[in-house]
Amino acid sequence: MFTHAAIASLNGLEMMVYNYVIKNRDKVMYMTIRELAEAAGVSTTTVLRFCRKLHCDGYSEFRVRFKLYLEQDEPLDSHFGTSEIISFFKSVSNDEFENLLDNAVDIILSSERVIFVGAGTSGALAKYGARFFSNVGKFSNHIDDPYFPVSNDMAKNALAIVLSVSGETAEILRFASQFSLHNCKVMSITSHDNSALARLADFNLSWHIPQTRVGGVYDITTQIPVIYILETLGRKLAKKMA
Repeated sequence: MFTHAAIASLNGLEMMVYNYVIKNRDKVMYMTIRELAEAAGVSTTTVLRFCRKLHCDGYSEFRVRFKLYLEQDEPLDSHFGTSEIISFFKSVSNDEFENLLDNAVDIILSSERVIFVGAGTSGALAKYGARFFSNVGKFSNHIDDPYFPVSNDMAKNALAIVLSVSGETAEILRFASQFSLHNCKVMSITSHDNSALARLADFNLSWHIPQTRVGGVYDITTQIPVIYILETLGRKLAKKMA
């Protein structure tokens, strides 16, 4: 029901509905459209658009299909993040996402060098991605300093794989722009197709899990989807290089 393509088509307000539904699946089944709209902080019109993007004619059909979706689902642990993570894996378990990964691997293979870029937690994952790719035979570097100077020499025939949860961090956007200005291909891995980074990049892979912050500042959003994408790309890369 919540396919990768369907979730990627949601705008910011519709994502608020999706995030509420995923976190409150037991409540949603008994809510009217007005109650859901109020709880998610949106209008009933937004809820209807959300339903239609999930290929439901209206809210009534959405509730019926959502009930069937839950009945087919395995019982969920109540620990933090479990339902979101399961929903992510369900959304990418299809041919469409596999094709996106295959296209990404082709871009990686056509590049002479790969540079992973990220800041904060994404910087740590950039280092992990560079090591993982190097382990499978595609030597890669990582940069976790968004103010690192970008030169023509380092960008020539290179691919910058830029990691960012929001895809809206000013320093990362500036850094990605520098790579583009030096004619370096940019591949982004973000939490949403409509982010500024995704639009700037030549190719984007997105994952859809609600962001979580402590005190409204510190990002503790799970990075399991990013690790899954990086490792899957690495394994596909290893097979094509064998």
